[in-house]
Amino acid sequence: MTDLIERVRAGRGDGEAMVEAFRATVVLVPLAPDGGLSAADAGGIRWVFAFTSPAELAAWTLARGGDGDAEQPYLTTLGRRLLTVAPVGVALDVAGGQPMLLPPMRGIVPDELALDA
Repeated sequence: MTDLIERVRAGRGDGEAMVEAFRATVVLVPLAPDGGLSAADAGGIRWVFAFTSPAELAAWTLARGGDGDAEQPYLTTLGRRLLTVAPVGVALDVAGGQPMLLPPMRGIVPDELALDA
């Protein structure tokens, strides 16, 4: 997954292939204190945080001022599930070296959830 992201970020990759790979990837989604998914609002979009590895999740926890060694509750799911449950974007590995935003737009989420439909 990270190699596909790197190529897309460099302008040499296939965005559709990267989104398809994300859909098939198991990701870690941190839980908020209220038990919901950790998310933030930016640019009028709700962004759910997702991570491709425990190390990426720990980097995010540290970047937020937390203890990288402390347990961060999370759920494990396929990327596909995040893209099909609500009109939200996914902020992937946002504290890592290859962050990627997957906005809730056609070609990424189902058309009925897409903001540009």
